Amino acid sequence: MKPDKRDFDAVIVGSGPNGLAAAILMQQNGLSVLLIEGKRVIGGGLRSAELTLPGFTHDICSAIHPLAAASPFFKTLPLADHGLTYIYPELAAAHPLDNGTAAILTHSVNDTAKLLGDDGPVYKSLMRSIIKNWRLIDADVLGPLHFPKHPLALATFGLNALLPATTLAKRFKTDKGKALIGGMAAHAMQPITNVATSAIALVMMAAGHLGDWPIPKGGSNRIANALASYFTSIGGKIETNTYIKTLDQLPSAHAVLFDISPKQLLQIAGHKFSSIYKWQLERYRYGMGVYKIDWALDSAIPFKADACKLAGTVHIGNTLNEIRDAEQQTWDGHHPEKPFVLLAQQSVFDHTRAPRGKHTGWAYCHVPGGSTKNMTDNIEKQVERFAPGFRDTILARHTMDTVAMEEYNPNYIGGDINGGVIDIGQLFTRPALRYSPYKTSAKGLYICSASTPPGGGVHGMCGYYAAKRALKDIFDISVPALTSYQNT
Repeated sequence: MKPDKRDFDAVIVGSGPNGLAAAILMQQNGLSVLLIEGKRVIGGGLRSAELTLPGFTHDICSAIHPLAAASPFFKTLPLADHGLTYIYPELAAAHPLDNGTAAILTHSVNDTAKLLGDDGPVYKSLMRSIIKNWRLIDADVLGPLHFPKHPLALATFGLNALLPATTLAKRFKTDKGKALIGGMAAHAMQPITNVATSAIALVMMAAGHLGDWPIPKGGSNRIANALASYFTSIGGKIETNTYIKTLDQLPSAHAVLFDISPKQLLQIAGHKFSSIYKWQLERYRYGMGVYKIDWALDSAIPFKADACKLAGTVHIGNTLNEIRDAEQQTWDGHHPEKPFVLLAQQSVFDHTRAPRGKHTGWAYCHVPGGSTKNMTDNIEKQVERFAPGFRDTILARHTMDTVAMEEYNPNYIGGDINGGVIDIGQLFTRPALRYSPYKTSAKGLYICSASTPPGGGVHGMCGYYAAKRALKDIFDISVPALTSYQNT
């Protein structure tokens, strides 16, 4: 039996991928759900716009989506029926080295191993069991801490995942093999010498082999639009241009789920929380920020290594040691001369992104949280280093420092796009140490943002698990576990 009648059964604040996932799951279970977005356009990190010149469509935040394609929940939704089309680059990712060669992540474990030469057997040994068991462990890897359904399969993953990436890389002999691990691990936005930084490297590589690193045709906003279209098609309601600052602004509801940071949650609902829960949220740690550039280009980026021209994503950082040093410097509050750069070239594969014959470029590097330093020259020198003549192709550029990133999305505190540090201290206790990380200390109030497990990325699993918790707590509705059958 449902509780007493209110304006809505559930209200979701924030329309990023986690807010959308939470709204969908609750609406699927027969509730009346309102999704509220502070900006004019939904999507959070899933927005696209003409930032440079007319006809050039740029992804404002997220660009390539291995975790969206691999998401156990998103794969259960008919998003293709709601306008979402993925494009698959010939190569998932490439990592150029100064000698003109590149490490390559292909769709196949065997092909990737073959291209790593002497490190091929090590790579196959590392990834074979992860790929074999992924359908058994994906919901556990992309979820809160709990006893897994397949503990042995998860343990096989975990033994490697808990290692610092620099330790895992010691198994490899070649610069290519070591650099591949380092570049993947650098997505963690922390020193790659930290414990458990291998986890993000293994997840990213597994996603490349199982679902690729796809590009949404037309822009990242197409993912948000498809999720929203499905949500409204099953009866959900969306309200935009409504920035929530106090609980009094919300309509009455039995459950409210916040796709926002702990800092914002304190501002909105801190007076409702226990002193110990408030204390934990106040101590929550945010990490590195990003400095981002979008380019309108006269031609495709002229990488020296041919493989880089065929990859949707290019990791620019040269050797493992160079990446290690750059990320450590950033963590320590400095701005490296040679930053690790994540670059995407969507228009090479999605011809809707730029006028005929022209191209877009998307890149960012990590910077200390709250940094206002202009890193344009540092980033462009890094790209030019591996693609001589790159600067001659630039028609226009648009830049965003950490302040601009937070203005774009208030969840990005200090420019931190991961919703807080995902180190061993906050991996399973984000945003607070509780039986359920999604429950606040106030009845009916939940947090479902990237500041909860499993953290940042476009996968919607934070929202899915928060909604699952709220459904059980408030409405006595049990949601079956996502199964391997659903994930096929």
